[in-house]
Amino acid sequence: MKKATASFMLILCVLLLTHLNDAVQNFDVRQHLSTVSRYDFVKDVVDKNFVPSEIPDGCTPIHLNLVARHGTRAPTKKRMRELERLADHLEVLIREAKEKGSSLQKVPGWLQGWTSPWQGKLKGGELISKGEDELYDLGIRIREKYLDLFSEEYHPDVYPIRATQVPRASASAVAFGMGLFNERGTLGPGRHRAFAVTSESRASDIKLRFHDCCDNYKDFRISQAPAVERLKEPILDEMTSSIARRYELNFTRQDVSSLWFLCKQEASLLDITDQACGLFSPSEVALLEWTDDLEVFILKGYGKSLNYRMGVPLLEDIVQSMEQAITAKEEKHTPGNYEKARLRFAHAETVIPFTCLLGLFLERSEFQQIQKEEPLALPPKPPQSRNWRGSILAPFTGNNMLVLYSCPANSSDKYFVQVLHNERPTPMPGCNGTDFCPFDVFKERIVAPHLKYDYNTLCNVQTKQAIHKSKTSKLSLLLRWLFPRWNDDTQSQKVEL
Repeated sequence: MKKATASFMLILCVLLLTHLNDAVQNFDVRQHLSTVSRYDFVKDVVDKNFVPSEIPDGCTPIHLNLVARHGTRAPTKKRMRELERLADHLEVLIREAKEKGSSLQKVPGWLQGWTSPWQGKLKGGELISKGEDELYDLGIRIREKYLDLFSEEYHPDVYPIRATQVPRASASAVAFGMGLFNERGTLGPGRHRAFAVTSESRASDIKLRFHDCCDNYKDFRISQAPAVERLKEPILDEMTSSIARRYELNFTRQDVSSLWFLCKQEASLLDITDQACGLFSPSEVALLEWTDDLEVFILKGYGKSLNYRMGVPLLEDIVQSMEQAITAKEEKHTPGNYEKARLRFAHAETVIPFTCLLGLFLERSEFQQIQKEEPLALPPKPPQSRNWRGSILAPFTGNNMLVLYSCPANSSDKYFVQVLHNERPTPMPGCNGTDFCPFDVFKERIVAPHLKYDYNTLCNVQTKQAIHKSKTSKLSLLLRWLFPRWNDDTQSQKVEL
């Protein structure tokens, strides 16, 4: 009996070790880089428990809305300087270890004499070639999937393309358009064609850069930053102690934070996974990824309703475009004279709040909580599973598509909306967990609860404008009282710039 039990336990241990070994071998750090993940490595990650809807026979797509993040980009100037400081400190740590007589046998060779790949670079944040490819390929795939929608001759009113004024977003729009309209023109060997990309001023773009125009949100982010850092500190401290022992170097918490950032940049931009990323075990990567996801949840996601409700102007714009498409269908407008797709290119700060407005990646009970203004629990810590993953929510080129279908054979509802996240049908808790929702139900259950919130009221824009206007008026009155001719002179000098 004892021998049988011992044999059983041995077999169980072998199976467990084999499973763990397979898990480590199958672990690809490029799928665990939160919002720094590259699209190609995460776009095919799906919820295996969800079965997408079968589009009924006779239903045809009549309009498409796209909200996409820019493609893979270089680190910003600020973060490049951080990596240069990391290189300086690593040099100090290596020198101190040598002075103490340490053998450095446990120190990875690449750490000795390491310099940042972006050392000396003065500009940053631009779209890189991998990001161009992501958007170009996305444009081709969308055209191939929705041939009927993109069969019309190009016109900027039929296929409007909008981007923020940030260069990496507009460059992403151009790369996408080149794929979408590939071989549709006469320019060059690739038969490209010219197309328009429009942008609104950063100071007033409340549809794609609402986070930049919302004073209350900016105040909230500043106020919450210290609390977010405190939540991350225990994990960073744990990592610091762990890798300091492992490599016998006196790493600081800031070193670990910067090494994790370097890991994300090397893996995502350079496909280097055995240097900075190799310093951390898969379980440590999972914890570091969780700290990033935690920050995204609190400052950009479901952590506070303002984070996503300030995106209401974008939601209104999307619903309006679908209603216009329905009108064109009902009134039988001539093809080529009405919009068939509205294509937008922005940032994680756009895609994540919009994803939250749709109620995606929530359990149905959680969706009901946010409808009642009740706070959600933070994403659970690994090894517990979670829906909220930055690598899925908003990787580089991450996107949401809302495709409007006409279903004339349906007796109750003629129009339906299908929601796709990263090109995959995605369940909407607000529509009974389906990805294919009657348009009227979509408006009633998902859109309407948000529309009672006004952007200016949420963001305190009107109040600040009124204060500014009041101060200007008082100054004008004072100047007119002191200098009676001031008003006439200023009126005569007014020109349109």
